[in-house]
Amino acid sequence: MTSQPASRHDALFAALRPRLFSIAYRMLGVRADAEDVVQDAWLRWHGSDREQVHSAEAWLVTTVTRLAIDRLRSSKADREAYVGWWLPEPLVELDDNTPERALELAGEASVAFLWVLERLSPDERAAFLMRQVFESDYADIAQVLEKSEAACRQLVHRAQARIRQERPRFTVPGESHRALLATFMQAAASGDLAAMRGLMSDDVQLVSDGGGKVRSFMRILHGAGRVAGVFWSVEHQHPGRVAYRPALINGEPGLLRYVEGRLESAQSFIVDAGRIVAVFVMRNPDKLTGAPQMLDVSN
Repeated sequence: MTSQPASRHDALFAALRPRLFSIAYRMLGVRADAEDVVQDAWLRWHGSDREQVHSAEAWLVTTVTRLAIDRLRSSKADREAYVGWWLPEPLVELDDNTPERALELAGEASVAFLWVLERLSPDERAAFLMRQVFESDYADIAQVLEKSEAACRQLVHRAQARIRQERPRFTVPGESHRALLATFMQAAASGDLAAMRGLMSDDVQLVSDGGGKVRSFMRILHGAGRVAGVFWSVEHQHPGRVAYRPALINGEPGLLRYVEGRLESAQSFIVDAGRIVAVFVMRNPDKLTGAPQMLDVSN
């Protein structure tokens, strides 16, 4: 029978688990890696003298962040050897009652945001997330990273400068985003090239991640004509056998594309002033396991 103290500690960890997953996922961009880190933290939590821990939340956040930094450092060679562009594993939600809802409410985790974070070093990424997303003070950041507060301020400053250069400078209400994607979905499914071009900015860009497992573009595509042409070509190659379904991808409106009934990609969009300005297409099948693999024709 579980003792009362153990039950209390288990309940405390369960309550903090969404926050811990949020930290790990934002650091790593891979669901399985984030879950492994949280599980490792759970084992360490069970092996610690929990009655002597002054703040369980601080202890667990510190542990998860350090574990995520270690894993990110160890995966650096794999990331550098990755074939093509690396995009995060999408967290796909088809309704509001999913575990990832907590991640959405906890702060920024969009594909576009994680795409920018990928340009930071592990320490910069951790310092920036702790300061800007989770609002930690510099004393806590210094303790986690085992650096001075001054060094941590420099890490955050460098990360902010890099992110200001690359991240989207705009936000779009969810309903406006959904309405635009609904129109684009119809145009893409019917292969209406002119309509798709009209929904994109002139300098729209497309980033595709196939991971060497499936075909993808090895460079970033630019221009409404070229990007719209990519969507047109899919319909042209599979006439009448391409279907799109709306979904929340990392908390933002996106699309799932099915070809001949099978999931082909998850797509995230950046929208500004009523136009699509960027598209992120996740095609690596290893990163799509969390989404419905077969088309539900009942919807």
